[in-house]
Amino acid sequence: MKILIADDHALFREGLHQVLSQLGEPLTIVEAGDFPQALTAAERETDIEVVLLDLAMPGMEWNDGLQRLKELLPESVPIVILSASDDRRHVLEAINMGAAGFIPKTSSSRVMLSALKLVLSGGVYLPPALLQQGAHGFDGPMPSEGSVSFLTPRQREVLALLGEGQSNKEIARVLTLAEGTVKLHVTAILKALGVNNRTRAVVAASQLGLVAWALC
Repeated sequence: MKILIADDHALFREGLHQVLSQLGEPLTIVEAGDFPQALTAAERETDIEVVLLDLAMPGMEWNDGLQRLKELLPESVPIVILSASDDRRHVLEAINMGAAGFIPKTSSSRVMLSALKLVLSGGVYLPPALLQQGAHGFDGPMPSEGSVSFLTPRQREVLALLGEGQSNKEIARVLTLAEGTVKLHVTAILKALGVNNRTRAVVAASQLGLVAWALC
């Protein structure tokens, strides 16, 4: 697996090497210390499977850098925000732009590994503390309970599991459904909630009280 670590603190990147080594599979780590280096790496390395991105890096504004990375990388490559910032508005804005999740730098190695495994399996990780602060920074009106009323009971079950960050494969196993059926339910849920990605669906599910967090 090839992972791009983009962070301007060399010591933190070295620490991540140690954490990632516990994933239990061969890894190739590509490092970048600023946004221009991250963009160069994304252009050069064609087989990156996940990006761990710090928002506060030199070279350009973080939202421009994230947008450029999204344009350079295949849609299937998740970009996970690693940040020490207390400004949750920036994190939610990154989610609106398509980031696959947010892991605080204060997280333990256990939580970080669990969160990465979840993202790599196609799920979403957002810490409860982020969601408990409400929807500040969420782009557009939050879905209401009326939005959920249009969902079938099965789709509500899928939405609740989405709210836990679970992947389609995990949801299929829990609900004894084909993975293709889960994908159809997810598409219907996104349309009903008026959101365009799974991460925003997780935020919506949390605001509607449909979350039972497995990670903390």
